[in-house]
Parts: sequence; structure tokens; C-alpha cells
Amino acid sequence: MSTLLSVHDLAARSSVQALVASQIREVANEGLGDPAILAFWFGEPDEVTPAYIRDAAVAALAAGETFYTQNYGIPELRQAIAAYVTRLHRPVPESRIAVTASGMSALMLAIEALIDPGDRVVCVTPLWPNLTEIPKILGATVARVPLSFGRDGWTLDLDRLLAALTPETRAVMINSPNNPSGWTIDRESQRTILEHCRERGIWIVADDVYERLFYASGACAPSFLDIATADDRLVSTNSFSKAWLMTGWRLGSIVAPTALMRDLGKLIEYNTSCSPAFVQRAGVVALERGESTVARLRSSHRGLLHLCARMRRRDDHAERQSTTAESKPAPAGAMYAFFKVDGVADSLEFCKRLVRDAKLGLAPGSAFGPEGEGFVRWCFAASEERLAEGIARLSAFMNKR
Repeated sequence: MSTLLSVHDLAARSSVQALVASQIREVANEGLGDPAILAFWFGEPDEVTPAYIRDAAVAALAAGETFYTQNYGIPELRQAIAAYVTRLHRPVPESRIAVTASGMSALMLAIEALIDPGDRVVCVTPLWPNLTEIPKILGATVARVPLSFGRDGWTLDLDRLLAALTPETRAVMINSPNNPSGWTIDRESQRTILEHCRERGIWIVADDVYERLFYASGACAPSFLDIATADDRLVSTNSFSKAWLMTGWRLGSIVAPTALMRDLGKLIEYNTSCSPAFVQRAGVVALERGESTVARLRSSHRGLLHLCARMRRRDDHAERQSTTAESKPAPAGAMYAFFKVDGVADSLEFCKRLVRDAKLGLAPGSAFGPEGEGFVRWCFAASEERLAEGIARLSAFMNKR
């Protein structure tokens, strides 16, 4: 006798059903494929990957590098990443490096290695939704510690974060420079957090993907790698996507304590097995020859920061009508203008209307958590001409409101 399955029997497990779908994708789905849309919704530069990086991948394919590689990555790339991290931060041997199939994969692997069902994970928010949802996939609970928004832009209440980092906490996830706000943690706060976590046995998972897109002095943003010892409970994840214009290549990395590496190797095997050899060859060349690309991007983005104010302000007429967002400092890092739009209580619907009525694609602030409601995120990693046209469209739309 056959038994009919209920809908419940055919569904995913409850923790997966409870995941929040990406509102960024929801907005993008309103306009993907429409050539009239000016899209700034994804965290993606509008430049193609530099030719010298693409050529390295083509050469590797021509040489027949189409087979599996080591779980941790080809030795040449691990060595290149170790040298790069050592130059920017502190000495790190290649034995503490794992190559991953994207920065997203690096984050997933880190949390898979550390988190059990029922564990408590603290996240500094607003935050790219993937980071807050990853622990939930594994059955963990997520506590949000919001940044404060005021005259000085987005700031961290360090005491509030420390109070949330209780001995029952397994890990804290910190993305700095931050997506979406551009907030960047300072060195003294890092020292305080690291010492607090040492005393309580809490892991720090640092998403360092935007560390090179930092607009103050220095080669990169302050990093926990600068101050942590080899035995600290610190996992740093990174990606080739942003600073080397390689979003579609799906190549990332992990720096972790030696004691964690054996188990990370197992997880890489059971997730992706390895990253493609020809993509890794491109990564080697990006690290060996890419400093001029990184420097040019930082300079270009820094030059575009004045447009962030225009994104908030839109135009003098709109400002006189008091329909503009508050004027705030430019973001310290990353590649986003994250600003509050007066009178907008539902940023998801607002952004969908922008797509339909203004042919402008922005990301809703609510995608980054309740702290972001009423805000929108604009990726300014684009040409000045495209940005200026986008500002004009936003101005026209807001004036009609």
C-alpha cells in the first residue's frame, strides 16, 4: 500500500525554510535583462577583469590545466597569498592558507568548521544578509549588535558589543570595511574585542573582503590579522572579487590557526573539492602583478566619494524641499553609499518602484536587516558618467514624489 506524502514531507528542513531570501535579488529580478536599467544593486564593479589576469587563465586552459587540484589550492597560489598577507599584516605561512571557491564559500566553510546547532553567533549589523543567514543554516542562533547612525555616520557602541559577547557565545562575525555602511573598525576597538574574546574562548570570523578598498591612509584597513597571534581564535576570510575586479571568477581564501586546517581540508573536499586550476592561476597573477590595479581602484573610488554626497542630496531643489537624506560623512571603506531617504518606510517597495518608474536599480536597506530599513545602498564602483545619470534619475523620481 502506498503512502501519500504531505507537503511537509517534501519540504526542506525547518532551519532552511526559515532563511530570509535576498531582497537584493528580489529587486534585481524586477529588472534583470532590461537594457534600460541603470543597475547599482549588486556589489560589483562595472569594469571587466584586467587583461593580464584573464590572459593567465586562458594560458592555463591552453596548457590543459582542467583537472582537480589539491583541496587547499595549488602551492603557487597558497604561497602567493601567504606572501601577500605577510606583506600587509604579519608573517603567515602557507600552511595556514586555504584557497576557496569564492569569498562566500570561505565564510560558509569557516562557520561549518566552528558552529554546532544551538550555538550563539553575534553579528555586527547592518550586514550583508549572507553573513547573518549562514549560521542559521547550521542551526545556530544569531544575535545582532547594531551600529548607531548619527551625525558621524555609522559608529560602533563597543560596550554594547562586549556585553553581547558572553561566555555562551561561540563566535562573532565582523565585516570591516562594512557592507553596506562603509563603517570601518578602529585598531583600539579591535584590540579590546580580541582580548575579550581570548578570555572567553570566542572565535572571531573576520570578513576582510573590502580591506583594500579603504580611503584613509595606509595600504589597507585595520585588520585583526595585524594584532592576532597564530594561536588566536581568528579566521580571516577574503576574496579576489572586489579589489581585483574578479567577481565572476569565484575565488577566495581563508587564514586560520594551524589546528583548524586539517578539518577545513575535509570541509573543502565535501563542499567543492577544490577551486579550478585555471582560476587559481589567474589568482596568482592578480597577487603578483595586481597592486597597480588595486591602487587605481582605490584612487578612483576615493575620487568618487564626492558623488556619495550627491546621492544623498540629489539636487539643491530637492534639498530645499526637505525631501533629502541627512548629510553624513563619506564612507571610510568598501564601495557603497548607504543613505536614508526621507519618507521611505518600506525600502523594498521603494526600490522596486525605482526599477519600474525610474529605470534605476538600488538595493533596499531592509535587505541588510531591520537597522537598514528606510535606507538604500548604492554601489558606486562605476564610471562617473553612469553615476551622474543615476543621480539624475533619482532626483527626477524624488521630485515627482
